[in-house]
Amino acid sequence: MAYKTVNPYTNELVKEFPNATDTQIEEALSTAHSLYRAWKKEKVADRAQKLHDVAQTLRDNSEELAKILVIEMGKLIGEARGEVELCAMIADYFADNSAEMLSPIPLKTTAGNARIEKESVGVLLMVEPWNFPYYQIMRVYAPNYMVGNPMILKHSSNTPWAGAIFQEMIEKAGAPKGSLINLFLTHDQVDKVIADDRIQGVALTGSERGGSSVAQTAGKYLKKSSMELGGNDAFIVLEDANIDEVISVASRARTYNAGQVCTSSKRFIVADKLYDEFVERLAESYKHFVPGDPLDEKTTLAPLSSAKAKQTLQKQLDDALAAGAKLYFGNTPIDLPGQFFQPSIITDVTPDNPAYYEEMFGPIAQVYRASSEQEAINIANDSHYGLGGIVFAGDSKHGEEVAQQIDTGMVFVNTFLYTLPEIPFGGIKRSGYGREMSSLGLNAFVNDKLIVSVEKPDLNNLGGALF
Repeated sequence: MAYKTVNPYTNELVKEFPNATDTQIEEALSTAHSLYRAWKKEKVADRAQKLHDVAQTLRDNSEELAKILVIEMGKLIGEARGEVELCAMIADYFADNSAEMLSPIPLKTTAGNARIEKESVGVLLMVEPWNFPYYQIMRVYAPNYMVGNPMILKHSSNTPWAGAIFQEMIEKAGAPKGSLINLFLTHDQVDKVIADDRIQGVALTGSERGGSSVAQTAGKYLKKSSMELGGNDAFIVLEDANIDEVISVASRARTYNAGQVCTSSKRFIVADKLYDEFVERLAESYKHFVPGDPLDEKTTLAPLSSAKAKQTLQKQLDDALAAGAKLYFGNTPIDLPGQFFQPSIITDVTPDNPAYYEEMFGPIAQVYRASSEQEAINIANDSHYGLGGIVFAGDSKHGEEVAQQIDTGMVFVNTFLYTLPEIPFGGIKRSGYGREMSSLGLNAFVNDKLIVSVEKPDLNNLGGALF
């Protein structure tokens, strides 16, 4: 079976899940499409209370849900609890604000009384990754639940339990059957589901390779898609930045979730004046991480999500060093049975090194020396990706000016890059297209229907072309 829960701390097989059958797929599509038709008769506000109930159900079952994340992909228990709470916050936000954000938009026109109505489009397929198993679902589910788009979920093959329990929580909260249906789909089944006429859109978060494959299928069948893919985010440190504040953020920006975050700061681009102190202090901070059981509150370094993830990251580091990069810190095996990877720092990465353009999905920091502000900007923009970024400056206004010159979807000045339901999430270039969260995410799969009416038509004086 492709779908397995393997504890990355103990390496033990915990659960297996059978692939979906054709009958299950048809039942899911039929149920979801029927709900879509039923929801068309409801007002957006009618769905708000159930979404609040979903939020409360997540909070009521927070410890159980958090432990599943720890067992299934190795997340630290504190980070797992935080993910559950973030999901509840997202649900509450869209329950409270969607009706207003989806209200009709009046237009000024000589054509008559005109407005844009925000309508649902139909059943969506969401393809989600393993690194934030609940959050990735919720940021698609909550807005589209309010819009009235039921969803089919295809979760990652190594976090199937999270997908199954998420559907269970939704149903436990009383949300209508079909609002989200988790299916353990094969690659070929994903293509067949996208091709089905009842599917009207595809939302994917994942790798560049996976996104390209799904986007091609969606394009073939003329289905709208949104793609949140990889990132190789820059963390720019200008010469007037407060180095204490920089290190406080930098030490965690690459190690949160064991570095398995699309928006982790992966390339630290530091002004020449601060470079030596920065790399020395970053290495010192990395010495204090404590690997161990992620259920233990004292553990500060979690294992990577799987043996495959560790092997891939190690090969990337080995290849980078073989191509001329210098190891400043790390790359020492951790004597524990789980899939641990010591936080590491490499320097002197040149454009002909494969690491220069690759995304390393784990706690490896690349540090670059910038002789000028413009060089820092140039290095940041010399990337195939454009998801997030951070700029630290002594003057935040100047930091914003630099941020405006970074080719990316999100930039945070003098702070962590973080996520909240009211701010949009997404990128450009090979980091994908479209946005999730905020009003932009709410409108990602909406029919902006134009309605024009007049009291008494004058067919002899239309004031425009008649088609």
